Amino acid sequence: MKLALPPGSFHAYLFDCDGTIADSMPLHYIAWKKALNEWNCEFDENLFYSWGGKPVRNIVAELNQIHGLDMPVDVLAARKESYYHDQLSQLKGIPEVLEHIEAKHGRIPFAVVSGSRRASVVDSLTALGLLDKFDTLVCAEDYSNGKPAPDGFLLAASRLGVAPADCLVFEDTALGIDAATAAGMESVMVPRSFKPSPGTAVEDCA
Repeated sequence: MKLALPPGSFHAYLFDCDGTIADSMPLHYIAWKKALNEWNCEFDENLFYSWGGKPVRNIVAELNQIHGLDMPVDVLAARKESYYHDQLSQLKGIPEVLEHIEAKHGRIPFAVVSGSRRASVVDSLTALGLLDKFDTLVCAEDYSNGKPAPDGFLLAASRLGVAPADCLVFEDTALGIDAATAAGMESVMVPRSFKPSPGTAVEDCA
């Protein structure tokens, strides 16, 4: 397998979705640019990637604070998700992670732990033909404290009936790895298929 796992015998796999199972981060960024353009809001591409794993509503709230704006959180979040949904025909999976899903499906339970809302996660997994492979989905609606807090991973372990120490987390962001560590879980970092260029910025989100 191309993605090496840490040593040990794990009884459950917990996966982030965006950037881990689904090669969706570039599509999410396009959706953010379209949505934020309606409020003339900047969103630096490097900042976007550094915030991987943050719930959508938290991102809107923090952009409001950074830029001194008052963008409607729920309206903008829904608009961004709509623009993402429009691109689902372009979505592909991350091959290195799909290998491990195929190898262990049916042998140990799987969960998705995402900072995205349930509708977005379901849409992504459905587009990839993977939805039925997961025993539970833990999404932004299911917990109060997002990554790097451990809440989402601990909830997933509880739902699966597996001790945190027996879970392996697949993540593509530092926030996600920190959350897994805080939950007492081993983790593996999934290399990003796309990285923004140093100094890349979006001037007007157009």
